[in-house]
Amino acid sequence: MTRMFEELDYQKTPMGELILRRRLVPTLGNREIFEVKLGEEFLMSSLFHAAEDALADLALAELDARELDVVVGGLGLGYTAAAALAHASVRSLQVVETLEPVIRWHLRGLVPLGAKLTSDPRCHFVHGDFFARAGSPAGFESGRRFHAVLLDIDHSPTFLLHARHAAFYTPDGLRAFARHLLPGGVFSMWSDDPPDRSFVRTLKSVFVQARSHVVRFRNPLLDGEASATVYLARTAPEA
Repeated sequence: MTRMFEELDYQKTPMGELILRRRLVPTLGNREIFEVKLGEEFLMSSLFHAAEDALADLALAELDARELDVVVGGLGLGYTAAAALAHASVRSLQVVETLEPVIRWHLRGLVPLGAKLTSDPRCHFVHGDFFARAGSPAGFESGRRFHAVLLDIDHSPTFLLHARHAAFYTPDGLRAFARHLLPGGVFSMWSDDPPDRSFVRTLKSVFVQARSHVVRFRNPLLDGEASATVYLARTAPEA
C-alpha cells in the first residue's frame, strides 16, 4: 500500500464483495477521496455528493413542521444523513443500512463524516433491510410514522442492487410504504439515471404529488457537468 491508494476495508457480504478505499488524485492537487464498491459497481465517491445533499435538502424544504422525524434508507458515506442533520428542524434521524460493515466504518471513524454522525444525538443507525421494513405493517419502528423518508440505495428504479428490491417500485409496494409517512409527508429518492417518466406516473398513482428534479454538478475528473435525479412525492395532507 502507498499513501496514494489504500484499501481501508474489504468484506464479503450477501450482496457481494464490499470495498472501502481511499486515494489521492494528483490531477486535483492530491485531493483525498473515499470510494465504495459493491462487486463491480461503484456505489459512491466523496468527490460527488451534491445530489445526495439535495436528496435531503429538497425533501425537507417541502415541510413546515418544526420538529421532523426522518428516515434515511442507505448510509453510504453519510452525506444524505449529514445534510438532513444540518436542518435544525430535524428532531430525529433513523438511518437504515443493510450492510453492517458500512455502519462500522462510521463507528470506527474510517470515513470523513463518521464522527459527525455518531456524535449527533439525533442520529441513530439501524442495521436492517430498508425494503423489508418499508413493506411490513410495523414499518421502520413499531408502526411509527415519519415526516420524511429519503432513499439512496439502488442506482435507479430499474437498475437495482438486488432483484428483491423490485417490488418496492411498484404501485403496491409504494402504497404499503406510504402508510409509514405522516399526512403531508414527503418521500424523496436519488437516481443516477435521467428522470423516468414511467416511474413518475407510478408515483402519481400512489401519492397526491410527484415530480422529478435534475441535480447538476461539476465532474472535476472530466472537467465537465454531470447530473443525477431526485424524485419527490407527497402524501395527502390531513383533512
